[in-house]
Amino acid sequence: MNFSLCLILCTGNSCRSQMAEGVLHQAANGSVCVESAGCSPSGYVHPMAIEVMSEIGLEIGDWRSKSHTEFLERDVHTVITVCGNAEQCCPTFPGQVNRYHWPFDDPAKFTGTEEEVKAEFRRVRDEIKRVMMVYLAGLREGASQKVTDI
Repeated sequence: MNFSLCLILCTGNSCRSQMAEGVLHQAANGSVCVESAGCSPSGYVHPMAIEVMSEIGLEIGDWRSKSHTEFLERDVHTVITVCGNAEQCCPTFPGQVNRYHWPFDDPAKFTGTEEEVKAEFRRVRDEIKRVMMVYLAGLREGASQKVTDI
């Protein structure tokens, strides 16, 4: 499979979109070009997102929060919004074929003890991982059907 860019959008590009990018990038193993961005980038990747991703072997500590405007001139094939605000502010990209909206709870807004907050980040991370794995399985299934339909 060789796909154009899959862009994952969130409001701040500090938690959910970064986690989704990491999961999809690793699981796709090069078959999907994936990036993440925000409509109003926070300027940082949330430390708790970095920590819980590291727990599953994904290092995102040197990543940066990016604006969706960095991708306006790119060949974006698919846009996945992972929060309500991003769905509303998401532009249409030239060449965009697919758009999905899978809203996840914002773990950065969760209040509680440090351990409770970490548990919420883990819960959201695991939910994102499940959804991204199903999405990737669908891409692979679609690609294999196209080959057999020829």
